Amino acid sequence: MNWKTHLRVSDLDPKQRLEATCKVCGHVHTFTSTDVIRQGKNRGFLYIDEVERETVCKARGCRGQVRLALVRSGDTSGFVGGMA
Repeated sequence: MNWKTHLRVSDLDPKQRLEATCKVCGHVHTFTSTDVIRQGKNRGFLYIDEVERETVCKARGCRGQVRLALVRSGDTSGFVGGMA
């Protein structure tokens, strides 16, 4: 049980990017949650692990399995503080 089995595509922000890294050749491509929803009817109800299983590498001639990761958009900040 991890975040991929609990999170649906429709739960993500429409601009949220997903990064697909090929397990075979290492090729990386990104797409948004909106791109997944546009692919067909009811795609927004898929869990992220289901999208991961259905997605294949886009490198020419590869079509290997991919690993999905969420791309952070810079909304995190470094630790500011310390011990007094």
